[in-house]
Amino acid sequence: MKIWPAIISIAFVTSVNAQTPYAGMQTRSIKALSDQQVADLGAGRGMGLALAAELNGYPGPSHVIELADKLELSADQRTRMQGLFDSMKAEAMPIGAKLIEQEAELDKQFASRTVTPDSLKAHTAAVAATQGLLRETHLKYHLSTGSILTAQQMTTYAELRGYGGGGHKRLHHH
Repeated sequence: MKIWPAIISIAFVTSVNAQTPYAGMQTRSIKALSDQQVADLGAGRGMGLALAAELNGYPGPSHVIELADKLELSADQRTRMQGLFDSMKAEAMPIGAKLIEQEAELDKQFASRTVTPDSLKAHTAAVAATQGLLRETHLKYHLSTGSILTAQQMTTYAELRGYGGGGHKRLHHH
């Protein structure tokens, strides 16, 4: 029976192709960004950029607002937190839009085969600077958030987010 070697070959090729981590990404409009990443950048969402703050006891305004009732935020705290969130989003959205444009331009240069060592260096440096600015934007709002919450609210926040098992220290409260 010669059918079995053919079936095994097809199965092997299919399994190898299915295991390629980038399969399907070649159809993205911007190869380096998923549709979800483009949407998140455009909406000013954090996308894990502030984990250094979040996981070290500096909550972000978005998550505090989500947990406002459980944290028993006062009316003043809610207003201040919403103000932080609105400011963060207003600052992050244009930076995210700039990053999308920069990634699209880099992608376009590769797609059109016009990329050069100099243009590559310039574009990747610009992307890195924008990524750094976006990250700093999200981190600084985490830094500001802690000054609005009480020590008990900070502890409750950590517990509600699943960080309550030690290693999550609050170094200072303003």
